[in-house]
Amino acid sequence: MMTAMPNPAQSAADHPFQASAQLSDSTRIADRTQLSDRTCPAAVAPKAIPPHTTGQWHPSHASRSSSSASIPAASDHRRRQQHAIRDATEFRQAADALTQAISTAVLGKETSIRRCVTALIAGGHILLEDTPGTGKTQLARALANALEASYSRIQFTPDMLPGDVTGITVYRQRTGDFTFRPGPIFASIVLADEVNRSSPKTQSALLEVMEERQVTVDGARHRVPQPFMVIATQNPYDQAGTYRLPEAQLDRFFITLSLGAPDHAASITLLRQASVIDRAALVTPVLDGEGILALRSYAETIHIGDQVLEYIVRLVEATRHHELIACGASIRAGLALVRGARVCAGLEGRDYVTPDDVRDLAVSVLAHRIVLKSEAICSATTSRQIIMQLLDNVPAPQSAAIRRGPR
Repeated sequence: MMTAMPNPAQSAADHPFQASAQLSDSTRIADRTQLSDRTCPAAVAPKAIPPHTTGQWHPSHASRSSSSASIPAASDHRRRQQHAIRDATEFRQAADALTQAISTAVLGKETSIRRCVTALIAGGHILLEDTPGTGKTQLARALANALEASYSRIQFTPDMLPGDVTGITVYRQRTGDFTFRPGPIFASIVLADEVNRSSPKTQSALLEVMEERQVTVDGARHRVPQPFMVIATQNPYDQAGTYRLPEAQLDRFFITLSLGAPDHAASITLLRQASVIDRAALVTPVLDGEGILALRSYAETIHIGDQVLEYIVRLVEATRHHELIACGASIRAGLALVRGARVCAGLEGRDYVTPDDVRDLAVSVLAHRIVLKSEAICSATTSRQIIMQLLDNVPAPQSAAIRRGPR
């Protein structure tokens, strides 16, 4: 989309494309792109966090080093060395610190939080779907606040255009050239709030960046920061003003989660703390972008045996032959299970994957990737029920036979 400035003397503050957050006139929602005060989403690299800052985890905590020196502002190579994860114990401690930080904002949902941490480390995206008021946005914002990385929030509405997400190319009359103004998608953590309230045309703007970590605008490719993660929330399809997400976009989400209402004890605590309006604001960073990349690098070294790989393939193939499934899971689902199972093993302090790691993630990874036949819909059979049935029918290998092997 090409846009010309009508008046060269117009002040920068009045120009409609002065900032990526100002993408429409006053009739649009004011907080369409609420950017974090901590960072600028355009091209800010994650900062290195001093290892002994209160509340922040660092690999040196595992060894209880007596050194109190902060991480120096050295080269990227030096910074990666300082963030390196040396064993499964350090991996588990870092992930637990992240989980505990998020738990201060979202009470009674430890399983869902661990699923989100798993997706973050595995390099996947999260879709939180549930009725309003269950804490979807709080969970997404709490996860983003627990990381010292660039962050942006997009409030999806029916009048949004793809350029409101990806950015636009602007003609600068004063210099006679074109400049790309990046949209809010250029951040490490992107909260896509109520993503299914925008039209399919706008939703399609996320397809490329969620898979290839880049945005193409007017033929030019622009890379997004790393790590990169989309945390989307959506309301049920039967609510007014919502659009069903296309299968191609659903397949790009690593996991889907439904939080549900808090239990009795958590509800009492929330009511007792009713004066806390924004619980996600209580979360302080415990890891930075380099720390997440270090966790991801270690997870890739966790051993997964051929028998477990065979088990994953059989599960994915079973979705393609089930009598109530019209379209089964793609190979992307199998890749997600491999990456997620490795992270699950690391969260348990192991350096090898067991079939239980795959089973724990199977429903969250596979259920949203299958399309049910009309017979299943008429009988009120859900995708989750079918995946759980497949887990009972597909035999799993014995854990003792896959304990360790050559990497």
